[in-house]
Amino acid sequence: MRRASVRVRAAVGATLVVAVALVAAGFLVVATLRGGLADTARLSAQNAARGIAAQLADVPDAEVSQVDGLDGDEPAQVVDADGKVLGASDPLEGRGPMARFGRVERPDDGDEQDAAAPEPSDPDDKADHAGKADPDDAADPDDAADAADAADPDDGGTGTDSKTDTEPRTRTLTLPVDDDGEVTYEREDIAGHQEFSVAAVQGRTRDGTPVTVYSGASLGAQQEAVSTVTRSMLFGLPVLLLVVAGVTWLVTRRALRPVEGIRQEMSAITASTDLSRRVPEPEARDEVARLARTTNETLSALEASVERQRRFVADASHELRSPIASLRTQLEVAAAHPELLDLDEAVEDTVRLQTLAADLLLLARLDAGERPAEGRVAMDALVREHLAQRAADPHPVRVGTLEGGEVRGSSGQLSRVLANLLDNAQRHARSGVSVAVRREGDGLTVAVSDDGEGVPEAERERIFERFVRLDAARSRDEGGAGLGLAIARDVAERHGGTLRAEGPSQSGATFVLRLPLAG
Repeated sequence: MRRASVRVRAAVGATLVVAVALVAAGFLVVATLRGGLADTARLSAQNAARGIAAQLADVPDAEVSQVDGLDGDEPAQVVDADGKVLGASDPLEGRGPMARFGRVERPDDGDEQDAAAPEPSDPDDKADHAGKADPDDAADPDDAADAADAADPDDGGTGTDSKTDTEPRTRTLTLPVDDDGEVTYEREDIAGHQEFSVAAVQGRTRDGTPVTVYSGASLGAQQEAVSTVTRSMLFGLPVLLLVVAGVTWLVTRRALRPVEGIRQEMSAITASTDLSRRVPEPEARDEVARLARTTNETLSALEASVERQRRFVADASHELRSPIASLRTQLEVAAAHPELLDLDEAVEDTVRLQTLAADLLLLARLDAGERPAEGRVAMDALVREHLAQRAADPHPVRVGTLEGGEVRGSSGQLSRVLANLLDNAQRHARSGVSVAVRREGDGLTVAVSDDGEGVPEAERERIFERFVRLDAARSRDEGGAGLGLAIARDVAERHGGTLRAEGPSQSGATFVLRLPLAG
């Protein structure tokens, strides 16, 4: 499964979930249907028994067989305390008492009592019943005695003053049925067995004879309905699962089709190394479309990074070429004419070459993601230290407010930022440079200003790019390589701070370094 495709895993997972849900729902439906139909049959049997018992109060013993309810196809009997059948429905006509009816339950309190159908008083009927009825349903003499006791008003079995006790007691019996589904005791006609919900109600005839009324309602409809539903589920479940699996497969395939297009295009881009190409973006506003847009944004950033790297290498090669060519020329002249060697200029070119190499090395480390060392740096002390070492600067430095405060980071890298800002200010100042350190909220601000020509507002972001110099007429020897501000901003951002150019465009420039206070 781990090696299977997303479509296969999605189809299998959806099919399993639906299968579990359908099986659980099927069991619930079948249980609910069986219970509902059983309750219906039980209520039907109870109502029929009550109806027959209610009519007996106005009917003498001799006319019991003519009571409404004993002329239907459902099994029903009226049995006296001696086990004599006073009346029965057509399926039980001429037969002994209905099969054993023991351990019945009262619906109201759940107490179980024995109310068995008494044995017939006629020996022939008893023999016929014992020989032809279902052996499991044979009457029990003890149950007959219990039934007689229950029907005797002197024993309190059916109540005291009322003529009938129509409180039903029910149980389920399995009775033999013939080909037409009718109850029969003729073994040669038996086609099978069927469950009936049978209710027993105690009552009295008009002659005062205590009787027990039995009425049964077939559970065949319940069993047939449950069987039909079960068969339908067994046949329909595989078909439904196949449909779910197929639909899931097709939907997943359609949903993942753009992903395959993205993969193919990315593979082609990797093979061709052409970062200007882009993956197709679906029109839909879904997760796949957002993935395609993010992929194109990543390709754009990668293309820009590669282009910036190429430009950086080209600019670095160009910047290195000048001092190296100058130094080589001086060495060749010195080799041919030692008296013409300009040692000071050779040293200056060597220092410039060393500085440029150090700047390139620092930028390479920053691009590689080097994190600054963890330390605490007091910026006011760092400014005083730098100013003490720059006595030979061409323009005086005016020191403004130096408020105390420590920042977290690398002392060496922050010192490099301050040196680059001071070098840039000295290069563009007309008469002086100023430095100030202030606390602002939870941060520390270092401002380095000059009184030069300033930086046009449109160029205030461009000057932080590598190898960028706004004064095209300025010589490289005087203006540097254009890496100082780029290095300063990169270091500031690595320390969680910012570096921006501010101030009026025509009255000098102010570079503001903001760093978060430590702790």
